[in-house]
Amino acid sequence: MSNWQAANDTATGGGASWGAMELVSSPSLGGTARQFVTTFSASAGERYDVSFGADITPTNFLYDGWVYFAGSLSTVANLEMDMNQVTANGQTVIYGVQCDGYSGTWDYTVNAGNPWAPKDQWWHTSAHCNPREWGTNSWHHIQILYSRNNSGAVTYESIWLDNIESPVNVTVPSSFALGWGSVLLTNFQVDGLGTSGTNTVYLDNLTISSW
Repeated sequence: MSNWQAANDTATGGGASWGAMELVSSPSLGGTARQFVTTFSASAGERYDVSFGADITPTNFLYDGWVYFAGSLSTVANLEMDMNQVTANGQTVIYGVQCDGYSGTWDYTVNAGNPWAPKDQWWHTSAHCNPREWGTNSWHHIQILYSRNNSGAVTYESIWLDNIESPVNVTVPSSFALGWGSVLLTNFQVDGLGTSGTNTVYLDNLTISSW
């Protein structure tokens, strides 16, 4: 898709980040992969996002993609993979998942406030995940299964990394009154670790299934 965007996530770290993207033939699984090059200072994170539709109907989603790290992983803090859906009441449901290199866990997004006065927080699972342990120059398969109800509560069901399942099975409020128009959107975010650095990540064969 040609409408990807990049932006510094001001909620991450205390520094700045700059993101560059391009389509490449190598490394890739299907002939073309998207390359994300993130340069950062003070552990900042760069958020890459793309709108891919507008559908208020689905309540179940499967995120399925392949990720490849190039070079050193020493300056990678977190890898975040989100999906946002504006639902029938106009609120945005955030399905947020990250591999957290600080806590060494898979995390998920929770609105600890309410849709009109939100408190967006990351809560830890008991499942281990640290992107610095993934290894470089090889493809890693990520699958995330989640669903929602009509009140905007999200059930994070399971996460698979390289075909190893980590059951989550938690239901939490995750609806936000953001005033967005109808959209389905996915974020791919790379957070830096340390005073400065550059991280290169590739994403291929990303499919988000809904029903």
